[in-house]
Formats: sequence, C-alpha cells, structure tokens
Amino acid sequence: MKEKAEKCVKLIHKLLPEFKVKIMHVCGTHEQTITRAGLRALLPENLELLAGPGCPVCVVPAHDIDEALFLAKDGKIIATYGDMIRVPASEISLADANAEGANIKIVYSVNDAIKLAQKYPNEEIVFFGIGFETTAPTLAAEMIKGPPENFSVLTSYRLIPPAMELIMGIGDLHIEGFICPGHVATVIGTKPFQFLPELYSMPTVISGFEPLDVLLAILMLLKQIRNNDPKVDNEYSRTVADEGNIRAQEVMKTVFETATVRWRGIGRVPLSGYHLKEEYSDYDARKKYNIPIEHSIDIRPGCSCHLVIIGKLPPDQCPLFGEECTPNHPYGPCMVSHEGTCNIFYRYSARRK
Repeated sequence: MKEKAEKCVKLIHKLLPEFKVKIMHVCGTHEQTITRAGLRALLPENLELLAGPGCPVCVVPAHDIDEALFLAKDGKIIATYGDMIRVPASEISLADANAEGANIKIVYSVNDAIKLAQKYPNEEIVFFGIGFETTAPTLAAEMIKGPPENFSVLTSYRLIPPAMELIMGIGDLHIEGFICPGHVATVIGTKPFQFLPELYSMPTVISGFEPLDVLLAILMLLKQIRNNDPKVDNEYSRTVADEGNIRAQEVMKTVFETATVRWRGIGRVPLSGYHLKEEYSDYDARKKYNIPIEHSIDIRPGCSCHLVIIGKLPPDQCPLFGEECTPNHPYGPCMVSHEGTCNIFYRYSARRK
C-alpha cells in the first residue's frame, strides 16, 4: 500500500500543470482522511484541496434547530443524533435545552426513535432527521412500514449534487475538479453527477475513503485536466455502481419530494432537500404542530463557518479557531461534529494554533 501511495504521489507531481489547481471535495470523511493522513503535505504547493459542504451537521440551518427547540420546550421528546444536539442554533443548542429540563434523546437510528414511541405511547416523539442521501433511505423505509401515531419527523435532509451546482456559481473559487463522496454515490449512482462535466466541463471523480483512494482520485482528475477530457470517473467502483442502489432510490421516491431549502453558510439551494409527501403528512412535525419560527440566526458574530463551509477560508484563519471556539466549547457549527472541517483541523492539522 505504501509503495502504491508513493507511486501515486510521484505521478501527481508529474502530471500537475504549472498553473494553480484547486480541487474540492464535499465529504467530511474525505477531509478526515486528507488531514489525518497528512496528504496535503505530500502534494505540490500549487495543488490545493478545498473542503466543501460535506458535513451533514454543519449545514443544518439554525431555523431547523430552532423548530426542534420549540417542540422540545412544548413538551415533545426530541430524538436525534449525538452531534446534532451540540450544534448552536440562534441562541442555544438542544444540549443547552436538555440541561434546562427539555427531554432530548440521543439515538443512533430512526428505528431507535420509533422504539421510543412504542415504549412511551402517551408521549409525542419527534425524530429530528438530518443527513445526506446516505441516511434518508432508512427513514423512508420506516415510513412505508407505518410508524406509531405518536411519532413524527422534523426533516432536515440535504442533497449533495444541487449544492455542488451552487458551488459552481461562486466565481472566485475557480475550482478545477470535484471529488465526490463514495457513500452518497453508492445510493444515488454516478448519473446525478454527470451535469458537472456536461454543463460545466468540470472534471469529476467519485472516490472511496482510504488515503490511497483520495490520491488516486486526485491523479484521475489531473489526467482529465491534462487531456481536456472532463467526465465522471468512478474510483470507488468496488462499491459504487452506475445505477446506484435502486431499492433505496425507490423508497425515497415513494416517501419524499424534493424542496428548495436553506443550507447553513450557503443560503437557499433549489431542490436540495427532502420533505415528506402529502400522503405522509400525518407524520410531518411541521404540519402536525404548526411551528411558529420566523427569524433565525445562522452565523453568530465573529464566526467564519459560512466561509469554511464553501471552501473560501481554511479553519485556522478564523480568529476564533482554537481560542473561543474548540471541540469542547464550539462557537460555530463547523467545530461540533467529527465531520466538521474546523473540528478536523483542530484535532489533526499541523497548522493548528
């Protein structure tokens, strides 16, 4: 493996053009691999790897968390993932609300939340569902089965390809290639990424998550750039099929409809989220409880998460990084999750303060 990586790095140095090349990935796991393995230190100085909006916790807008906080204060039991409870909303986090007496439960899956509803039939259980295309199918499958009547869902699912298209409109980023997340492609396949080379002439590679996977993906992108041959290459072919997971796609189409939603740090992205279809509206917490949240604050004063999320600023250039904002005391959403760029830089980067 070491010999293959060394060979790959040499080829990257050989194929890299003289001009500066920026490659963006959109996956927190990819950033973990890149930073933890020190891959940036192996690459030429004129090759820059940017971390895009790949952390599912980081991009949840404060508005959605404020909705969950409203329901929690109204006596509902909120069930969600561990990282999600620590993400700051407009004023406080779900963890803060829990300390003040709200009933917040950490679950590892939607099935755990349904078990809570079965265990406490006289309580209202709200599953705060977050994530990308990788976690949405599990909720869709449970909705088809028919959850208990005291169960509902506050959806905050986000879709990766529309966010990548929005990134293409940020002119001063000047990206020369995209590394796409292999686990998302395992579900949706390769076709949803075809618009990148077809509409934008953008070299694109779907990658796995080992250091060698990422190095091979970079090498494949450089070959596309050198040959002026933009396309979607599949480095992660051992797992990703062109058609993706057909069954997962079918259950999502049955349960969800796409909607224009907000991403923290990015704003409104057309058709980039999932809402429950009308036939499942009895389980839609927003419709069931008529949540009256009008104004929310995504980015707190002094926080640079909105720039970190779109790859315009490395975390250690934020004035709060490592000082007022640390994993134990996160000021911004990018420092909370192990998939957050700021959190990863704090734990692994040599550039940490």
